[in-house]
Amino acid sequence: MKRRKILGIAGAIIALAMPLFLLHSDGHIETSQSLCPFKMLTGFPCPGCGLTKSMVFLYEGDFSKSISYHMFGPAFVFFCICAIFFLSLELITKREYFRNILFNVRVGYAAGILLGIYHISRVVYFVMHHSFADILKESIWQ
Repeated sequence: MKRRKILGIAGAIIALAMPLFLLHSDGHIETSQSLCPFKMLTGFPCPGCGLTKSMVFLYEGDFSKSISYHMFGPAFVFFCICAIFFLSLELITKREYFRNILFNVRVGYAAGILLGIYHISRVVYFVMHHSFADILKESIWQ
């Protein structure tokens, strides 16, 4: 159990640190091609597409642009910070605080459904505002 908490803390730290390498990229982050394998193959965004860009703009203080790239970017940052804090606290105090919430099946289903609805709406919006040629341009099949 201690090992899982340490891995959870490490994963949250890595997730929060990765966008720091893209800060101050002179505007290239907005125009650069996505490295998402799903988007490269299909031309369509995956459920996580835009999350890193969202975090970069949140770190720069541009909340509206952060939300425009991925609605759950700020929530993901908040979740990672909370995970680091509470998992560290659990390691220090040797007590469980949010086990019933984090491992609750209903919470998992609710989060999955919310992300699914958000993703479907993003794909519909993407298809409505891009031509077939634009979608192919987003993929490796251009």
